[in-house]
Amino acid sequence: MLFETKTCDTENSRQRTLALRDAIELLSGKWKFCILLNLYHYKTMRFKDLQETSVGITPKVLSKELQELEENLLITRTVNNTKPVTVSYTLTDHAIETQPVIEALIEFGLKHRKKIKENDRLRC
Repeated sequence: MLFETKTCDTENSRQRTLALRDAIELLSGKWKFCILLNLYHYKTMRFKDLQETSVGITPKVLSKELQELEENLLITRTVNNTKPVTVSYTLTDHAIETQPVIEALIEFGLKHRKKIKENDRLRC
C-alpha cells in the first residue's frame, strides 16, 4: 500500500513538473508576457500598436512572437477588410487564464525591485 501511494505521488509530481515546463515553454521569451498584458488591457490591437507599446521589440521578433501565440491558441489574428488591409490581434478565452499569472509576476517583480533597492541603500 505504501508503494502505491509513493508511485501515485511520484506520477503526480511528474505530471506537475511536465505541466510547469509546458507553461514556461509556451510563455518563454522576453516579449510574450508584454504582448499578452497589452492585449488584456487594450482588448484588440493592430501590429503597429503592439510594436509601439512593447518598447524595444523589433518587427521581426514581434511577428514571430505573435505567430507562436496564435499557434498556441492564445491570440486570434483577424485580417480586416480595410484599405490598406490591416491585421488586428485579440486574446482568446484560453489566454485570459494567463492574467492571474501575469499579475502575480508583476506583484513579485515590484516587491523584488523594492527589496533590491532597499538592499542597495543599506550597502551605501
